Parts: sequence; C-alpha cells; structure tokens
Amino acid sequence: MGKVGAVSSWGYNGVMNDLREIAPLLLAWWDAGHESLPWRETKDPYHIWVSEIMLQQTQVATVIPYYERWLVRFPTVETLAEASLDEVLKLWEGLGYYSRARNLHAAAKMVLERFNGRLPPTAADLQSLKGIGRYTAGAIASIAFDEPAPILDGNVIRVFSRLTDLDEDVTTTAAKKRLWQLATEVVPTKRPGDFNQALMELGQQVCAPARPLCLLCPLQSLCLARQCGTQLERPVRPPRKNTPHYDVAAGIIWQTEERGENGRFLIAQRPLEGLLGGLWEFPGGKQEPGETLPQTLVREIEEELALTIRVDSFLVSIKHAFTHFRITVHAFHATHVAGVPQHLSVANHAWVTLADLDNYAFALTNRKIIAALRNWRLEIGD
Repeated sequence: MGKVGAVSSWGYNGVMNDLREIAPLLLAWWDAGHESLPWRETKDPYHIWVSEIMLQQTQVATVIPYYERWLVRFPTVETLAEASLDEVLKLWEGLGYYSRARNLHAAAKMVLERFNGRLPPTAADLQSLKGIGRYTAGAIASIAFDEPAPILDGNVIRVFSRLTDLDEDVTTTAAKKRLWQLATEVVPTKRPGDFNQALMELGQQVCAPARPLCLLCPLQSLCLARQCGTQLERPVRPPRKNTPHYDVAAGIIWQTEERGENGRFLIAQRPLEGLLGGLWEFPGGKQEPGETLPQTLVREIEEELALTIRVDSFLVSIKHAFTHFRITVHAFHATHVAGVPQHLSVANHAWVTLADLDNYAFALTNRKIIAALRNWRLEIGD
C-alpha cells in the first residue's frame, strides 16, 4: 500500500523515492517551456488573487477574457471594494460559482479595512480573508510573495496520489492530511511559486484524469503508480451518488395586459447568501408532489412576494446541471392580479422592460429564458 512516509521519502513494497528529487525535475520541465498566460506575466498580488479565484473549477480558456475585462474595470483592490455588488456580479455573469465574486468583493473590503489596501504576504494572513482557503492562500503567497507555501487542489491531488500510489480514498480526512504533508515537504524554499505553478500545469496537461501522458512526465521515474501500472486507478474516490433532479416553475409576470415593447414584467433578486446569491431571476420555485407546474408558480409567487398571479401560457423549458443536482426550469407567461411585492424570500424586485435586462446580472438558466423571451417578442411583433 502506498503511503506518504518520512520527511525525505515515500515507499511502496520496499521501493523508496526521495522527495528532494521532485523540485529540480519539475522546475527543469517548467523552464523548458510552459503555457503563457496573462496572470503569469505579473507579480501583482491582486492580479494573482483574481486569477486564482476565477480558475477555481473553471477552465483556463474560459477565464482569460473574464480576467482581462475584470482588471480593466477593477484594476486595484480599491476599485473593487468601492464597486457595488450588482456591478461585480454583472461583470462575473456567465462565469458561474457566483459565491466567488461575492467573496472577492467582500474580501477586497477586508483588505482595505485590515491591511491598508495591500494583500498580506503570508498564507496564514491570506486565509483570514473571505473566500481564501488553504490552497488559494498557498498559491498567492508562493507566486506573489515567494513564500514556500504548499498547495493542494484536484490536479495536485491526482499527481501526488499517482506518485505515491496512494490507495486510500482521497476525500477522507486521513488521506487529505497525508497529501498536505507531502505538499508541504516538497515545496522548495527557492522558486516556490514556479514550482507550484509547474505542479498545477503538470496535473492539467500531463497527469490527466483519464489519459495520463506518462511518457512526457518529468516525474515518471519517481511515480510509483506508473511502476505498478495503477495510474488509472488513482486517485481513489468514493462511488458517485445519483444526482437528484427537480422541476422548477418560473414566471414572466407581466404587470398589466400590455406586453408590447413597453410592457413591464417582474424580476426578483435572490437572497445575498446561498446558491446564486445576489443574482436576478424570473421568480418561481421547485415543484412539490401533487402540484401542476402552474400551481407551483402561483404558490411560489405568493410565498416569495405576496402576489396573486394568473398563469397564462408556456414559454420554454431549460435544463441545467449544478454540482450536486439537476433542474429543468419551465418558464410561463403570467399576469399580476393583486398585491404589492413584498420581500418575503427575495432580496429585491424590479418591474422592467425587455430592454432593461442588460442592466442586471442573471445566471445561465435565466439568460436562456431571456433569449427565449426575446425570440418570442420578435415572433409576435408589436
């Protein structure tokens, strides 16, 4: 069984490999040529912080245009801290995992209040900021400040699990502790930022999940999983659970019977905390057993906004997958019948025209509803 061992080595069935060999091999591979990315052209801690947050669970190609637009609008911590949350979420729109944007905004305010507008140079202090965990703190501290701080994300877990042929479930506390121990031991005191970036790039481009390119790996001579032929079995994770599915009803609730170009309908802002917090949406909610979708919509609008509505016609269904569940959103035209909007389960509301929607930040499913609404508007004309 592969285990992370003493400070200088790990072993498998008597085969020992020296941890000290990892850094020179990996840095030589990095120096021979690595991917050129905008955030690698700077040592600005704020820029590196923004990139690390955006890169969480998001592909590099997707991040680049968002990163560049972000720094044009928010070039410093101060400009981010002084912006409104609505503006921050609008610029983040489409990147997903919106808690990252909310946390960036909140942490920027903390940097101004606690650290005089400058990101602290140590991983320990960085972790005191909202949204910065141990991995992100280690990445920022090592890349921007040359602190030999360890990192451990999904890519690095895969690399280390294969290097050590770790046959434990990597989601357990014990296995994570072993892997953090290894990450701490291998990060060098010189060029820790380059080393950590090389480690991440190795996991992204070479030590891939399904098809690892072992012959191109600079660490192949040290990899115990390769020696044992178990690289496709590492890392060990628990079986995936069945993903639940929910049907959701959403309403384009028209203020009056007027549905021409100047017709107004209701949008609501989600509570600031929780899933998609602070984003705007067409209000509605999850279907309960025994309900039809129109009945769901009527109930949800009464519970969320204290409004009485009449459901009119179906517009579109949108399927979407979140990390732990899937939904199908069924959008309906509806008409406001009675009541004044109250914020019972929403943060805010607005009566808007179709032209106004570009001023608000929406999640992907609602942006697809907007596209369907615009197509409907073109089809019916004035």
